Order: sequence, then C-alpha cells, then structure tokens
Amino acid sequence: MRIPTIAPTANPTLAAALDDAINNKTKPLGSLGTLETLAKRLGLIQQTTAVAIDRPAIVVFAADHGVVAEGISAYPQDVTWQMVENFLADGAAINVFARQSGCALHVVDAGVHHDFGARDGLVDRKIAHGTRNFAVEPAMSAEQCAAALEHGAAIVAALPGNVVGFGEMGIGNTTAAAALMHKLTGVPVAACVGAGTGLSPEGVLHKQRVIEAAVERHEGVDEPLAVLATFGGFEIAMMVGAMLKAAELRKVLLIDGFIVTSALLVAARVAPAVLDYCVFAHCSDEAGHRRMLGQLGAAPLLQLGLRLGEGTGAALALPLLHAAANFLAQMATFASASVSEKSADA
Repeated sequence: MRIPTIAPTANPTLAAALDDAINNKTKPLGSLGTLETLAKRLGLIQQTTAVAIDRPAIVVFAADHGVVAEGISAYPQDVTWQMVENFLADGAAINVFARQSGCALHVVDAGVHHDFGARDGLVDRKIAHGTRNFAVEPAMSAEQCAAALEHGAAIVAALPGNVVGFGEMGIGNTTAAAALMHKLTGVPVAACVGAGTGLSPEGVLHKQRVIEAAVERHEGVDEPLAVLATFGGFEIAMMVGAMLKAAELRKVLLIDGFIVTSALLVAARVAPAVLDYCVFAHCSDEAGHRRMLGQLGAAPLLQLGLRLGEGTGAALALPLLHAAANFLAQMATFASASVSEKSADA
C-alpha cells in the first residue's frame, strides 16, 4: 500500500481565529472545558472556523486470530461470527448506541473464520479465514497485510461523511493488540496484557507467557508494518489502512478502545501526522489502554469503565463532537447578544 501523505493540521492563523471564536461566545473564558479543546481540534482538522459534523459513520472490522489455539481467550472462536450475526440482526450494543447517535454503522468481514455468504449489511473483504498462530509463525504474510491495508483505505474513501469511528470484533484480538503494544512501545508485556473478555488471573498470566514466547520467537521484527504482519490481525491491519486514508482525506478519526488504539499505534509509527486527526473517545478498562494512550499523548473524552469493543465508546462519545461543533456554530457572541464582557481589571 502507498502510505498516504498526511498534512499536519497545525495552522497558527486558523488556531488564533478559532480561539477568538470560542472565547467570544457568551460564557466565561474556558468554561466549556474539554468541549472548547475539542471544537478547536475539529476546526484544525477541517481547516475552518465553520465546523460541522457531517454524516458520521462507525465501521466495525471483524476477524479471527490463530493465536486462540494457545488458549488465550475465555470465549471460543465461534463467538466472532456469532457476534457478526448479532450486528447484522441489529442486536448488539453498538447497534443500539449508533442508532441513538444517528450514526451510520458498517460491518466488515476482514477475516472471520466463517462463511457468511452474500448478506445485506455485511461488507465482505475477507483476506482469509483468520490469521495464523503467531505463537508459531507470523500471523499473516506481507501480501495479506498489504491487501488488508488497501481494503481499509478503500472502505473509508467510499464513506460520504467527515467523521469515522472505528470498532472491532475478534476473539483473541486483545492478545494481538498487547503484542503490538509491547513491540512498538517497549512497555513490558506484563503491563500490556489484561483480562480481555474475562480471563482469570491465571489466564492473564498464560496470555503474557504466550506473548513473551512469541516475541522471542520473532526476535528482530521491528519495522512497524512487519510487526503488524507478524502479530496483528486482519481487522487491525484493515483499521490501520482505514485510519491512514481517513487522515489523508481530513476526516475526523474517532478512536475507540484498546484494540482500535493498537491499530492507531501502528498507523502513527508509519505516519505520525495521523494523530492530528484523532479524537480519543474513552479510556477503557482493559489493562494497558491507559499506558497506550499515554504513549500517544492522548486525552480521552470519557472514562466509563468500558471494555466491550465494537466501537461502543466511539458511539457514546459522538454526541460530544456534535456539542463541540454546535456551540461553535450556533452559540451567540457577546456582541451579537448585547451581553457585557468581563471587565479588563476584574
């Protein structure tokens, strides 16, 4: 895949104009807190003071992981395809939250170990029936990884709006995400792994040992896309391609939890300017996510103890993006409302 050219959003003249627009609203300076920071970020992404949220979408990428053969998940692999069916039946949490936020939802089969056939509402971009077991061999070939990146980019390029939320589904993908985190940040594996779908403390320790042994087996793999191919999943690789393309197109990237952030970690190592386009929805309850956010210098909007995935945190944060855009566009200024401003010597 051609790595997109992503323009940094820094623009001192526009930043000053956004500050003026925000500060002249009928409110004390800084009184809308994080919404003011968010409105400014949206303005810099869109390169305008006339910020708008247009036809937001959440894309859920689903795939299976060969590393489940090592007993690293509390749930069987069949849950991946069963949950995809639940998405298609409009029965999952992400369906509920996307609907209440007025957000389009797209479900992508990136590499589920199941044959769905032609289905309404399912975007079929299956690379293979799951990755290989990275405890034994690389999860995917370089060609498969490149194909996943290309598919992700094409999916985002076809979306009509200017906000893309990212979600995922894949039994075993917290193990892949923890391995990526360790390889790309140097944070010890023990600080990267967590309970995932509900492992016992003994299960978490086993997951840690599986990752440590795999890292030793694949010693010398350090280049970001090689790390992705060795330890990642098809859904994670597809998200990397989608994120890079979304940033190139100046869309807002609404980042969900641990697995989605691991994809962003790869994307940011490839093209650091992608971070300028990100809004971090929440800090999840999965061990390691807070440290991963710290590595990226991220300030999440919400902290609700979530660890479901699916893009649920992104959907829950979306109303805050609307609020930030709307106050900037619709709130009166001191001048327009004939409201006295704070005196200079107060």
